[in-house]
Amino acid sequence: MKPPKYILPLIVFSQFCCTSLWFAGNAIIKDLSFNFGLNESALGQLTSAVQFGFIVGTFLFALLTITDRFSASKVFFFSALIAGLINLLSLYTENTIVSLISIRFVTGFFLAGIYPVGMKIASDYFEKGLEKSLSYLVGALVLGTAFPHLLNTKLLDFDWRNIIISTSALSILGGALILIFIKNGPYYKKAPHFDSRKIFKVFKNKSFKSAAFGYFGHMWELYTFWAFVPLMLNSYLKIHQTKSFNIPLYSFLIISIGSMGCLIGGQLAHRYGTKNIAKASLLASGVCCLLSPLIFFSNSEIIFLGFLFFWGMVVIADSPLFSTLVAQNTNPDSKGTALTIVNCIGFAITIFSILIFNILSNYTNPSYLFLILGLGPLFGLLHLRKSA
Repeated sequence: MKPPKYILPLIVFSQFCCTSLWFAGNAIIKDLSFNFGLNESALGQLTSAVQFGFIVGTFLFALLTITDRFSASKVFFFSALIAGLINLLSLYTENTIVSLISIRFVTGFFLAGIYPVGMKIASDYFEKGLEKSLSYLVGALVLGTAFPHLLNTKLLDFDWRNIIISTSALSILGGALILIFIKNGPYYKKAPHFDSRKIFKVFKNKSFKSAAFGYFGHMWELYTFWAFVPLMLNSYLKIHQTKSFNIPLYSFLIISIGSMGCLIGGQLAHRYGTKNIAKASLLASGVCCLLSPLIFFSNSEIIFLGFLFFWGMVVIADSPLFSTLVAQNTNPDSKGTALTIVNCIGFAITIFSILIFNILSNYTNPSYLFLILGLGPLFGLLHLRKSA
């Protein structure tokens, strides 16, 4: 039975609304630093706090098999509501770096009930063409991630407090839409009982393991790239002092163009095979990592920005494809747990990547920093090559 036409757009829109919380702190880091006396390391600390919260959340959600035993729509709604309300605490005038880290941690914790749960809801509705459906969903995550940067541009002239309020309101709206309009899909299968061993059992499937390890390599690169796009743009302007562009605006554009990469990847995967296109995307982003030192010394602003736009597309294009492979190589009553534990491990990897990158940024020329991200695609490709 074909699902109603409104299902996918509604899931996509709700995912966009809720994931706008993800990088809200990154987009207003200058304002937070000014108002709360934060030091230069605050960007890495706040980003890592969200990621760590997401890791703890996904681990507990997976261990307790929450999304396989309870209504995914209700899990999504309550997670979006709590995350949105917690985010509002950033407005408290007496915040310190410790309280802000705590706020971002709890926000990340409840994002665990949004991103992988949204994919679980989509997989319950779409069996054929799942790669295309998830490409729209991850595309929404990309736009949600980039959205705070748009709000922070001088074009819109948003006060940082309004950015906090706007992202919280969007999260609550997205959760409410899912609760009201999205029920259990036709391919939904409830887990018969609690089984914490599921998080280990899923890795016994070789095809699942291959997809998971490819995803882990992809995650080493992705969020560090996104988190430090403003640093990359700022470093270029320091090298080429006659150049000038709006860093928040281009940060938004470079990250958000990844949604187009997801859509193109989904269409190509439907025609040429999900795994083939995932490999091609991972290879392309790995090449971008290796070429990154050269691009900083290009005197052409168009070449530099064009390179980053391409990188922004390929760095995320394989994400929905890996999630598709994970979902397709898992028993129906374990899909929620499988998607959640893979997200948990993948985002745990981003913690190390971001922190290592943040430390190296104090000792390394920014032009050469992004070479380290190439380790992720290399790891992923090696494991994908081992499998059939």
